[in-house]
Amino acid sequence: MRLKRVLTLLLTGMMMVSAPAAVFASSTEEQIADAQAQRDAAQTALDQEQANMASLTSKKQELESYLEELNAQYTELTNSVSDLAIQAAQKEEQLKTLENQLEEAKATSDKQYEDMKKRIVYMYENGSASMLELLLSSEDLAQFLNRAENIAQISQYDRDMLAKYKALQADIKAQEEQAEEEAKNIDALLEEKSAKQQEVQALTASTSENIQSYIYQISACQDEINALNTQIDSADSSIYDLLQVAEAEQAAAEAAQEAATDSSSSENGGTDAEYSESDSGEYSESDGDYSADDTTEESGASDDSYAESEGDSGNTEDTSGSTGSSSQGTYLGTFTLTAYCNCAQCCGTAGNLTASGTVPTAGRTVAMAGVPFGTQLLINGTVYTVEDLGTPYGHVDIYCGSHSEALAFGLQSAEVYRLN
Repeated sequence: MRLKRVLTLLLTGMMMVSAPAAVFASSTEEQIADAQAQRDAAQTALDQEQANMASLTSKKQELESYLEELNAQYTELTNSVSDLAIQAAQKEEQLKTLENQLEEAKATSDKQYEDMKKRIVYMYENGSASMLELLLSSEDLAQFLNRAENIAQISQYDRDMLAKYKALQADIKAQEEQAEEEAKNIDALLEEKSAKQQEVQALTASTSENIQSYIYQISACQDEINALNTQIDSADSSIYDLLQVAEAEQAAAEAAQEAATDSSSSENGGTDAEYSESDSGEYSESDGDYSADDTTEESGASDDSYAESEGDSGNTEDTSGSTGSSSQGTYLGTFTLTAYCNCAQCCGTAGNLTASGTVPTAGRTVAMAGVPFGTQLLINGTVYTVEDLGTPYGHVDIYCGSHSEALAFGLQSAEVYRLN
């Protein structure tokens, strides 16, 4: 009967302590799960926005390369149009010069024609007899031959001048036609180049607008990424706070349970004493089967056994306590664990040394304030060295070799031991 009452008291105390702790733990775990779900959703959206931003950046770079090509084409066309305009002006001047030369040739030929006409009229009016009389009236043979030679030279001169006149006119006409043809070709090329120049200019304007559109979209993506990063940081902070609350609740529950156990043990001792006195009195008076000394000895033995059990339990608890030492080193407590890498997103700039001046190494380097650099921590069977800062005491940031590994690590907690 006494044993049943003791067990009843113990069970009642444990239920009173464990029931609220279980309720609080369940509520905190649900809040942590909700915060983790929100963080995962924000991380998924962040990955999608980053992929979208990378795609927009790639398209923007392609358009920028295309715009450079268009600008080069536009510059080339502009230079070509300028050269063609110069050539067209030169052809215009050449045509004017040829026209002037043609006019001069026509004037010369007209004068030659008038001279030839006068001589022909003279010859027709005087006839061949005058020529013959002129020859026969020569005083000697030398004069005769000179007059005959002069008449022949005059005739030959007229024929030569007529041939030159015809050749000059033909040459000037050919040059004029060639210059006009070249001028037409130059005008056609100038028109074609000008049209192409306008087309390239339109493409350049359109491409510039598309690039500006991508710039706006990239800016919007960057704003969304910043917002998601802020959301993730807020979720990480909330999870960390909830973990701290959960640890505090667990510590409070353990302390309350220990206090309830001590209280139950005290009540158990008092009850045993009462029962010992009661039993000794009754049995000694009525039946005489048990004496007070025997009862006292039994109670003492029971108390000694209970005290010895309590001592054993105390030793076991001291061995695994939060501030005790063991073969694993000095137990520091259950700490929050996160991960980072040496990229610009984690550290602001990529390729930095640690705060202690070492090169961060995966599997060795961790960051935590509150302890000296070089402190060795045993976490989940791995020995790490504190070489960096960035997190408060109780929050260990473990270095990873890549950003994907750091993201996959997430938010954890583990028991931490100090080895030195």
